[in-house]
Amino acid sequence: MTLNDPLANALSKTITAEKLSKETITVYPASKLIKNVFEVLNKSMYIGDYVEKEDDKGNYLIVNLLGRINKCGVVKPRFSTKKAGFEKFEKRFLPSRDFGILIVSTPKGLMTHKEAIKNNLGGRIIAYCY
Repeated sequence: MTLNDPLANALSKTITAEKLSKETITVYPASKLIKNVFEVLNKSMYIGDYVEKEDDKGNYLIVNLLGRINKCGVVKPRFSTKKAGFEKFEKRFLPSRDFGILIVSTPKGLMTHKEAIKNNLGGRIIAYCY
């Protein structure tokens, strides 16, 4: 059976492992988008390091968890927004102001919504985490 949304599967697996107090998870398959989202989460100190491994079926990621995620998920449909429109989506997906991050796909790559506001960029909202 194929996955309809590998990113949603990876974040769902992450939040389930966090609730069970696991230290590491294995994420199949390892796409470029999933690696970039985990890189943003790593920079924001929500997860620890991750390592990409290869096997016969394809690449996979081994992710170290820190126990700092309360909830994370993907945003479907991927809403497009300008710099001034992030506050509306903060209210919709995050529990309070300045608590958590929205992961945004911009022309300069994936970044948090706070970095996008600093760089005066808009983009598509991919995921949220707090």
